[in-house]
Amino acid sequence: MQSNLLLLLISITAIAISSTTSATTIGVTYSNPAPIYGSVPISPEKIAAKVVAMNIQAVRLLDSNPEMIRAFAGTNVAIFLSIPNPMVPLLASNLSFASLWVYHNVFAFYPRTKISVISVGDDVISSYSPDDPPLFLLRAMQNVQKSLENLGIFKISVSTTFSFSSIVPKAFPPSSAQFEQGNGEAIIRPILQFLERTNSSFMIKIDPYQMYRSSSSITIGFAIFETSRFNFREDLATGVRYHNLFDMMVDAVISSMAVMGHENIPVIVAETGWPSSGIDAGEIDATPYYSGQFLRSLIGHLRRGSGTPLRKGGPSEVYIFELVDKYDPEQPVTSRNWGILDHSLTDKYQLLGLKDSETIFAILLTVLEIFFYLALFMIASHRFIGWYIRRNDPPRPIRRHVRRN
Repeated sequence: MQSNLLLLLISITAIAISSTTSATTIGVTYSNPAPIYGSVPISPEKIAAKVVAMNIQAVRLLDSNPEMIRAFAGTNVAIFLSIPNPMVPLLASNLSFASLWVYHNVFAFYPRTKISVISVGDDVISSYSPDDPPLFLLRAMQNVQKSLENLGIFKISVSTTFSFSSIVPKAFPPSSAQFEQGNGEAIIRPILQFLERTNSSFMIKIDPYQMYRSSSSITIGFAIFETSRFNFREDLATGVRYHNLFDMMVDAVISSMAVMGHENIPVIVAETGWPSSGIDAGEIDATPYYSGQFLRSLIGHLRRGSGTPLRKGGPSEVYIFELVDKYDPEQPVTSRNWGILDHSLTDKYQLLGLKDSETIFAILLTVLEIFFYLALFMIASHRFIGWYIRRNDPPRPIRRHVRRN
């Protein structure tokens, strides 16, 4: 009976440990905010210290600033570098230029700075028409990959970032989704082959807010993860029910990759979020309340590790857009604010999974591991004691009582 209880404890603990360690890596994007008159620019060291203090696992640097890359040296924060779009044609046409960029932005800091992935461009194809696709994009990726290998760096993956709205014309139902025909064949198929061959990830920017605004059939509750018995959309082809817009969009990407025979490539959501302020008064859903609700629910969803209906583990990494507000809320703006921090680096929300709860999560995991090894020790001790007793205390002869008349 005791052994059975211990085995049950081990099974529960092992399941708990495996489910917590398989959760998606959650990071943030960062680019230099717009300057505010009379204010001092935020130093790279201050940004890095804030990221570490918030226990953020990874940062996507939209501006590959060498000073910012250096600021993360010696930390355990994974760095996702992005190469600006104007450089991409030069990288494609000149291997020496690619080698020079890699030397100055990667080799000079790696491995002290934990660079994990490089995106060659950001939504490059949106600047070109389907009749004139950027065929140079794959060559640029290959040159960056070759430059890394020539410098003896083999653990940094190379990819490029696409925007959902640029390559997936129809998100619902996800099972019927496929990449836009022109760019799909000319650009995306060869890139998928490159990613498969190099064990790299397909990177996509997902914007639930814009999808919600452009479709009257999507409710605000479905977009921000609100739980309700009627809050779902059913894919009639598969019978799968989707309870949030984020999973639906991720699975549309996975279905599109499957059409091209590459459904097993890992997916990184390079950007997602919800704005806390809009461009005009008509954006009534761009508020701190909805933004906080979306971000807290998204992080909780990813932490549970339940994945999506088509991808058990879900995306391997998700980057929240973005770390710091671009614009001063006291001044007129021409774009939305998406930051989880304001210009003074003050938290706008208490986000589960990015601050104190991350420490609690780590403590819980440690406690579960202690219980796991303690249970193993108890079983081993129990069996050893039983074996020792049997070995040193041979069974006594059975005395038979003879009944006398």
